[in-house]
Amino acid sequence: MDRFEARCWLDWWANSSTLLGSVEVAVDIAATDAGWRARGRLVSDEDQEPFAFLSDLDPVFLLRFEDGSTVAVTVHPDGHRDFILTEYAGPLRRSVENRIALG
Repeated sequence: MDRFEARCWLDWWANSSTLLGSVEVAVDIAATDAGWRARGRLVSDEDQEPFAFLSDLDPVFLLRFEDGSTVAVTVHPDGHRDFILTEYAGPLRRSVENRIALG
């Protein structure tokens, strides 16, 4: 298989039991000499704002396939709803800090 095109989900987990966000995406994954290359697009415009917020907090998501299998990926925005994916090889537990100014 040299190419895989499908609908998948990008899941953003706060911890091992709390899924903060999940967006449906269309992905195109192609085999390369160096491994793989992946591009994607949000399926819905409505997901743009929450997806951008989570990506800004931490760009590491779990790419979940229809069969339930997952791979950790880093999302690199490439336009309004488009992005590039790279495999994430670091630790799945990372600290994320965000402060919201009230008033």
